[in-house]
Amino acid sequence: MNGYVLALDQGTTSSRAVLCDAHGELRTVAQYPLRQIYPRPGWVEHDPMDILDTILHAMAEAFEKSKLSPTDIAAIGITNQRETTILWDRKTGQPVCNAIVWQCRRTAELCEQLKSEGLGDLIYQRTGLLIDPYFSGTKLKWMLDQSPDLRRRAKAGELLFGTVDSWLIWNLTGHQVHCTDYSNASRTMLFDIDRLCWDEDICKALDIPMSMLPQPVPSSQVYGTVAKGLPGLKALAGIPICGSAGDQQAALFGQGCFREGMAKNTYGTGCFTLMNTGSHSIRCNSGLLTSVAWSIGGTVTYALEGSAFNAGSAIQWLRDQCGVIATSHDVDILAESIPDNGGVYFVPAFTGLGAPYWDSYARGSFFGLTRGSGKAELSRAVLEGIAFEVADLVQTMNEAAPVAISELRVDGGACVSDFMMQFQADLLRLPVNRPENVESTALGAAFLAGLATGVWNSTEDLEHIRRTQQVFQPVMAIQDRNRALQNWHTAVELSRLWGQRCQL
Repeated sequence: MNGYVLALDQGTTSSRAVLCDAHGELRTVAQYPLRQIYPRPGWVEHDPMDILDTILHAMAEAFEKSKLSPTDIAAIGITNQRETTILWDRKTGQPVCNAIVWQCRRTAELCEQLKSEGLGDLIYQRTGLLIDPYFSGTKLKWMLDQSPDLRRRAKAGELLFGTVDSWLIWNLTGHQVHCTDYSNASRTMLFDIDRLCWDEDICKALDIPMSMLPQPVPSSQVYGTVAKGLPGLKALAGIPICGSAGDQQAALFGQGCFREGMAKNTYGTGCFTLMNTGSHSIRCNSGLLTSVAWSIGGTVTYALEGSAFNAGSAIQWLRDQCGVIATSHDVDILAESIPDNGGVYFVPAFTGLGAPYWDSYARGSFFGLTRGSGKAELSRAVLEGIAFEVADLVQTMNEAAPVAISELRVDGGACVSDFMMQFQADLLRLPVNRPENVESTALGAAFLAGLATGVWNSTEDLEHIRRTQQVFQPVMAIQDRNRALQNWHTAVELSRLWGQRCQL
């Protein structure tokens, strides 16, 4: 087990580069914020060049701070915000428009149209996904529908589509490799997760030329090498890029959930609960999704997933838009300063509700406010609202999966909140296991890349790397827990009713 791995973690709000050693220890980290663009309510965009520039700067800084030689770095792995859709010119490599971010809800009406045309069952059976604005397929169709010239160029083979992993690999290899790993492909709503190929029928129904789609590849193999002459990265030229996975699948891998029935939740911009279902691509009627988790050595592993679109973003909202807190940690201090939530509940539906509701029109809402409600009550309600979302996901997953979750492994920036993790354990009536190193997403990308180049030989090598920092056990009285959940579900119902009756 020799060598270092450079993991690129391109997220919704920042781009990071993490250099780790063969023991899974982080040697250096560099991070750059990513500009958010909100053209209209419910619309979210990124500039693809911002995505690329921030990653290149993070790579250069992480390598420079490490004081390592280029020969010390055995591999580069990539993990990324999923579903975000990028369209660029094949010849020039320049994006033709802003990227449409996974959170964006602009294709809600298009999705309703596709459902009315009876495509829901076909798409679910082939892709494991529900028709929703969340996924890349309708975002790409929307882009092409905006301009006859773009559609003409797409049909002529002049344009390329990719999720963020494709965009980064294309640029890092000097425009030589256009691919996406199976886990990212499985989040596009265009990919047959059992045959592991793009689905001709779905692409035809959405009028998407298949010539613009990247080549689907396994999650752990050499895709290409870093091109010569990249700004600030001349020293890294020739290093293999050999691991890729969507951020949530990478986190599942980085958490060591290698066996069927193991599960994790990531508290990032959104909340994402994934369960390893082994070789079984499960279909159920409970609002959960099935995706490829990863593919290594010819073996495909699947995951059952529930997603909540807003989690850490709600804490950022308290800080940046409302000024209720000055730092993210303040939300914990305020939440712990009062004995209960004062009857205040918060539904974090800024961009609709994901599983198990899949309601594009629901909106963020506070309920139970009184004249006595203040910063502490608002802060506590936001943290509790995030945990309530996860409780819904885990309950739905336990009802759908053949094996119930016995422990929830957690990661992501917001999982540092002791208050929220304890409340989460109380709601789930399960242990919540937080690792010493909560950088599970970057570690997952590093592990996948390192397996392809011999830094690690098997997942057995990786199982010993994860170390637990704290396990939160449930302590809340069952009647108090049940009453809180009942109030939460009432708040969700009212939030959805607002969206149905007050569309703008």
